Amino acid sequence: MRVRSGQGPWGSWETVLASPHPQLQPGVISYRGIRLALDRPRRRLEAPIGAATLFLGFEQPVRVTRAGRAPVTLAAVYAGPTTTSAVGEHSGRLSGIEVLMAPWASFTLFGTPLYELIDRTIDPDDLPHVLGNTIRELSAALAALPTWEQRFGLLDDVLVRWSEAGTPSSSRVVRAWSELVRTWGAVPVRSLADEVGWSVRQLENRFREQIGLGPKVAARVLRLQRARRLLVQGRGQAETAAICGFYDQAHLSGEFRAMTGCTPREFTMARVVPPVSQPGAPAADRMTGEATSLLLRPTRSAVFSKTGRVR
Repeated sequence: MRVRSGQGPWGSWETVLASPHPQLQPGVISYRGIRLALDRPRRRLEAPIGAATLFLGFEQPVRVTRAGRAPVTLAAVYAGPTTTSAVGEHSGRLSGIEVLMAPWASFTLFGTPLYELIDRTIDPDDLPHVLGNTIRELSAALAALPTWEQRFGLLDDVLVRWSEAGTPSSSRVVRAWSELVRTWGAVPVRSLADEVGWSVRQLENRFREQIGLGPKVAARVLRLQRARRLLVQGRGQAETAAICGFYDQAHLSGEFRAMTGCTPREFTMARVVPPVSQPGAPAADRMTGEATSLLLRPTRSAVFSKTGRVR
């Protein structure tokens, strides 16, 4: 486990990163334990990534807003692959475990065709569970344990059992997805289909079922994920566009705005100079080494009680 923590007049925070059980890898990418006790609400923009997220909250809720959809307020959250950003907000007090997984792994765990979940944020208890356990019961059991090590151990046990009893993902889908991820979306769809021995139509249908996004759309998300990382590392927009396979800088800017709601410059500047109204815990990215998140100024759209509940 890797532990980071801090404290000050604004409160305290702790994040704990751990690797899942080897039997769950590479489908389940990481566990991240979170404990925030801050003196004011926190609001973050989460950009699209090539992964699904399951957040197992121990008590306090988060409020998630996506363009074109009504806000949802949940203690536990599932978000499948997305093509647009989401804004999450909480009272400043939050604890739980975030599970990051490849889309095909969430198909195995929940058995739901992922095209039904695209660009949605839902209560994971609305999804079928292969052993009949509820996420609420699992979250409560995790919260009751005294150490992060014990919590991750219980999570390993549960997810291994769910995975063994779940709907197996197609090995060809896993292979095609891995190649897309390896090349950051650069491999042509026809070449991808030929490599796994399917027609383009077969590949598209199985991707929609087990990845959620078609291969072309998934490639767009992965290209932009790489572009964000390069821009935050200091690469120029023109150079980044060329490296990531965009037609030109204008194409990169258009894709950036469509999928994150801001320009490349706005994103990189906000990473360098976060809002002064957000002291305390850094905006930890959901994927190690990637630029997935931005701190935003809190708004008055959600009013939090002293217990952390949304009023």
